Amino acid sequence: MLESNAIFNIEFPPIRSAGVYYFNTTSGLRYEVRFGRRQDNILHSTIVFGVINEEFEGEEYVTTNRGEVYKVMNTIVEIVKDFIQQHLKVNIYEFNAIDRDDEENHFNNSFRNKIKGNSRLTLYKRYLPKIFNNEWEVDFELNNAIVKKIK
Repeated sequence: MLESNAIFNIEFPPIRSAGVYYFNTTSGLRYEVRFGRRQDNILHSTIVFGVINEEFEGEEYVTTNRGEVYKVMNTIVEIVKDFIQQHLKVNIYEFNAIDRDDEENHFNNSFRNKIKGNSRLTLYKRYLPKIFNNEWEVDFELNNAIVKKIK
């Protein structure tokens, strides 16, 4: 049985305050976790992550399921925690739950999608409490999770 807090080895940025992390899974997938700053508010960070292996032909931030999703998400939790520690002044984090191709076709305009979101957003709902404590407020808007520091 897989340990609930197991993570993959994280490649931290050479400059600790930089915002690009990497890790490799047991099945050989290489993930990138990138923190971008908004031009209109440098204290607002957007987090994107996904597989960057060449086999996916440059399709940026592809997600796959090779039975490693919990360990992948646990690793991302640790990466976000590290970034927060390095950037104490950032007060908004945004996670975009990009639809998979089959979700976009079936649910994008449906009432169900507007209420519940896609499978990636459902995963965020499960893992965001492992990152953010009660000093943060989480709002879900369609396929986005916006986390704001409570003042």
